Amino acid sequence: MGVPAVLPLPAAASDRAGCPSCCPWGRMLLWTALLVLAPLASAAGTPSPQGLPKAVVRLEPPWFNVLRGDSVTLHCQGPHGPGDGPTQWSRDGTPIPTQVQPHFSFKATVNDTGNYRCQTDQTGLSDPAHLNVTSDWLLLQTPRLLLREGDPLVLRCHSWKSQPLFKISFFQDGIAKWYSPANSSFFIPHANVSHGGKYHCSGFMGRNRHESHPVRIDVQGVPEAAASENLFPVIITVAVVAGIAAVAGVAAMVAWVCLRRHRSAGAPKSREVGETPPEEPANLTHAEEAAKAEAENTITYSLLMHPEEDAGLSDYQNV
Repeated sequence: MGVPAVLPLPAAASDRAGCPSCCPWGRMLLWTALLVLAPLASAAGTPSPQGLPKAVVRLEPPWFNVLRGDSVTLHCQGPHGPGDGPTQWSRDGTPIPTQVQPHFSFKATVNDTGNYRCQTDQTGLSDPAHLNVTSDWLLLQTPRLLLREGDPLVLRCHSWKSQPLFKISFFQDGIAKWYSPANSSFFIPHANVSHGGKYHCSGFMGRNRHESHPVRIDVQGVPEAAASENLFPVIITVAVVAGIAAVAGVAAMVAWVCLRRHRSAGAPKSREVGETPPEEPANLTHAEEAAKAEAENTITYSLLMHPEEDAGLSDYQNV
């Protein structure tokens, strides 16, 4: 986590010397906040990776169950670069040495059933992706057997060698739910718990009607605890960022007050408007007023007794 942009600029040496008590407190508050809150923000908002990221095996088409003779492509998804080594594939824990590319295709046989995994130099070992290959006339296909409430539910009634299929029906727990003359797909945008159960489909291939084997699909509700856990990292991150910003603001305010106090203490006192200059005090005692009046009278008397000096001064000023 980076240092917030609201850190105050370092004070000059004279500023630090003039305020020995408040400036260190401001810096102490700021660095304490960073040392205490930064690890929490790192743990909440930026999880630390443990080793390499996992690779992901993706099926194309996305159905985990296919019929014998269907085309299947396996993709190993993850970071790839021009200098990467070969991709390592395995089925049920047994390496597949003939496959070293990030993806490969094949015509499915019953022997291809199993759990597939992959790994590269830039990724860790993927979770297993199950592929089930059966030999039948009709198959109900779906991408996943376990859904969460709100996930889409996708079903497909698939015929062997993709022969034409019509008068198609979908059943849930033996009850007909949907019928179409020619559309072999069934889609629910947002599944809920009531959509879980055993599904199968039926349809006509030529004059013969065929039914698929049932496939159980579970739809789990989202518990409140899980929803709270999803929100917890967001709440922690917001709280940590707000705390750091608040402490940094307090530290900046303390430093600003310190700087103002130092400048006020070191600058000369300015004379307020209307204040009497120091050489002419406004409040004189009675004795001082009498002495001042006597001095003024003496100067006036001296000028009257020696008018020539005043005249000479006037001539000098008129030159």
